[in-house]
Amino acid sequence: LIYVSGEEFRQFILKPSQNFEKTGRKKPTVHMIMPKDYKRAEKIDPDNVDWKSIWPGPRTFDPNAIPIPVRQGRLKMKDRAISKYANMELMKIPAFFHLTPPAIKAHCEELKKFCTPFPPELDTKEKCEKHFPLTVITNDYLHSAPTIRDPLARIVTVKLKLKDIPLDEHARDKLMRLIKDRYDEKTDTLTIVTDRCPLRKQNYDYAQYLLTALFYESWNEEDWESSKTEADMEKYVWERNTSAKALASIINWTPDKLGKAVYHDPLPEDKLKPEHYEYGKAVKKVVEGESEEGWSQYKKAAIQVLINQ
Repeated sequence: LIYVSGEEFRQFILKPSQNFEKTGRKKPTVHMIMPKDYKRAEKIDPDNVDWKSIWPGPRTFDPNAIPIPVRQGRLKMKDRAISKYANMELMKIPAFFHLTPPAIKAHCEELKKFCTPFPPELDTKEKCEKHFPLTVITNDYLHSAPTIRDPLARIVTVKLKLKDIPLDEHARDKLMRLIKDRYDEKTDTLTIVTDRCPLRKQNYDYAQYLLTALFYESWNEEDWESSKTEADMEKYVWERNTSAKALASIINWTPDKLGKAVYHDPLPEDKLKPEHYEYGKAVKKVVEGESEEGWSQYKKAAIQVLINQ
C-alpha cells in the first residue's frame, strides 16, 4: 500500500513470519586472576627439591606448589580432564603429599633421639609376655582433613592371659562366669574391648577398672556360693565329684565293710597315683560326651586302677 504522497504504508504485523535478529547484551570478557606465585611450580625441580619444606603438613591441594601436571574430572566425552588450576575436584579429595617416603624418613630420623633402645634381655616372645603380661592395642589414623580425630581411634583393646592372674579354683570358676565369651580357651586369653567413652584415655581407664573389678569380684565369695551342687558347676571337676569319692572308697575298702556302701572323702594329692589321674580323665571324657573311644578309655583306666590296687 502506498500513500498518494508516495511514502510506503506502515504495516501492522500480528503474526511475524520472518526471523528477526535477537539483540542482547554483549558477554563480558572473563579474565582469570592468578596469584602472584602461580609460576612457582615451573621453577621447582621434582628430582632435586626438599619436598617436606614445600608441603610440610596436611592442607588443601595447591596447584602452584605441585611441579607435575595433575588432572582430575571430565567435561565431555573424549575430552581431556581439567587441569590442576581452579580444579574443585582436586580440592575436594584428601591430599597426602605430606606423607611421601622421604618426608616420613626425615621425621623418623628426628624422632630417633627421643627413643630409647629396646632392652636386649627381652630377646624372646616368652620373656616379653612374662615381664609385660598386659597387652593394650590402639589404632591411630592419618587424615588430610582439618580434624585429626577419628571415631575409631578411641577404641581400646586389652588382652591378658589367665595364667598370669593369681586365681584359685573358685576364683577361676567365678571369673569364667563373669567374662563369658570374652575368653578364648585355645589361647587362654581374656579380651576386653572398650569403646563407649568419647576419648581413648577414658576407654583405657575404664578397661583398667573392669580388670580390677573382675579380679576382686572373682575372689569375693558369697554365702550362697557354698551351696552349689555339681549341676551348677561350669565344667566337670573330677576331684570334687562322686567318682573321686567312689575311687577313694575302693582304695580304702576292707573286708569288714562287705555289703556296705561307704563313701570316703576324695584322696589327697599326695596319695593320687598316675593311674588315678588317667581314670579321672577317662571319667571326664565320658561325662562331656559319650563315645566308643571314651568308653574304651574308661574301661582300660578302670582295669588299670583295680590291677594296681
